[in-house]
Amino acid sequence: MGLKIYNSLTRKKEEFHPLQDKLVRMYTCGVTLYDELHLGHARAAVVFDMIRRYLEFKGYKVIYVTNFTDVDDKMIKRANELGVTIFDLAERFMGEYFEQMEKLGVEKADYHPRATEHVKDIIELIKKLEDKGIAYRKDGDVFFRVKKFPDYGRLSGQSLKELIAGARVEIDEKKEDPLDFALWKRAKEKEPCWDSPWGKGRPGWHIECSAMAMKYLGENIDLHAGGKDLIFPHHENEIAQSEAATGKKFAHFWVHNGLVRINGQKMAKSAKNFITLSDALQKYEGEVLRFYLLSAHYGSPLEFSEQSLEETSFSLERIYNVLNRTDELASVDTIKVTMQSAPEKIKKLSEKFFHSMDDDFNTPSAFAAIFELVKEANAILKEPVKENSKTQLVYIAKKIREAGKILGLFQKKGRQLEDKTEKLVQILIDVREMLRQEKKWELADTIRARLQEVGVQLEDTRGKTLWRVKTNK
Repeated sequence: MGLKIYNSLTRKKEEFHPLQDKLVRMYTCGVTLYDELHLGHARAAVVFDMIRRYLEFKGYKVIYVTNFTDVDDKMIKRANELGVTIFDLAERFMGEYFEQMEKLGVEKADYHPRATEHVKDIIELIKKLEDKGIAYRKDGDVFFRVKKFPDYGRLSGQSLKELIAGARVEIDEKKEDPLDFALWKRAKEKEPCWDSPWGKGRPGWHIECSAMAMKYLGENIDLHAGGKDLIFPHHENEIAQSEAATGKKFAHFWVHNGLVRINGQKMAKSAKNFITLSDALQKYEGEVLRFYLLSAHYGSPLEFSEQSLEETSFSLERIYNVLNRTDELASVDTIKVTMQSAPEKIKKLSEKFFHSMDDDFNTPSAFAAIFELVKEANAILKEPVKENSKTQLVYIAKKIREAGKILGLFQKKGRQLEDKTEKLVQILIDVREMLRQEKKWELADTIRARLQEVGVQLEDTRGKTLWRVKTNK
């Protein structure tokens, strides 16, 4: 089966074929550098990093571009509040962005263009639209004539009539039509501005992505990505202004990630219901957060909860436990393993991972295959391990790490605790169980609490107490 991706433009899964053999040109709308990132921003970054990794695994050369918006109304307002320039603000939050992305295992894009560094390209694109009569100037502002682009609304699935009647239409007395959107904004007092054919001003938000995507990737690109909240109006406007300027299809695949929610509502600064990424990284390791952010299908919403993160942390430890115990028993480098040496069931589980990823990057199904491999490994580890069993274990470990490399997970080496320390932990658990049987609850709780202080988490199940080393800080 070839790789199939859900295309937001056609609203169906389609087999992916790049415009140029083995070359994928991919653009993702990045962040606005006016404040700290939250988990919603992190999910988009992790999801599209995963997609990029899988495309590369499939043998494609990916040219990946993720922009920074470093001039807009939010940035100007925040910079004024802090008494700094938008350039100071951008440098601060861009530095934080790269530090946090590294902790999440997100690889840098090939290009991270900034709007303020591409004003010349933006102006040239607006001039092209004006020359074609699709853009018009009014008192130093420049607007896009939406009705000059008949296909407007096809990405969001809205007709022009529905848009005109809708409550989301931006009102501006300067516009010829309420649907028209700004390409260039006349400078206001104490705002950053640039010279242009229309006087001093600054770019509108939508035009920057079209200009930068086409500069680095050409006039038609393979895959354009972003959050579902960007479909309208941002991506709708990108299509209109790009295709109106070039006469070519702007992007062949549009891929949108579902949003992170809290109590059923979108995580957003404006709603004041967000978890900052810096706070999350203080409590949990980046790998735990990455695992959690990939746990649901990228196109589905992800409901935030501390319990889900704890469960993710425990699941990660289960996987590392198998990998580490296998490393102790047999060196992956010294035991030769092949597909032929693995039992049929284990081979099928490995194949299931790749079939899942080929099916629109179905990470929940891919993780299910990994956990089934973990289950097979644990079944082997329960018995005295023989030579043929070692070969199977090594094969499983190799396949888990291979899958993990695509997902950006499971690449660490080494055990969390030394064997003697593990035995001491088990002794304390046994003593705690004796105290519980004698109904000495206070002493039993003290052992649990002291173990938790040093990072050992206990979980009481039916008839047995499980333990793990917590990866959260």
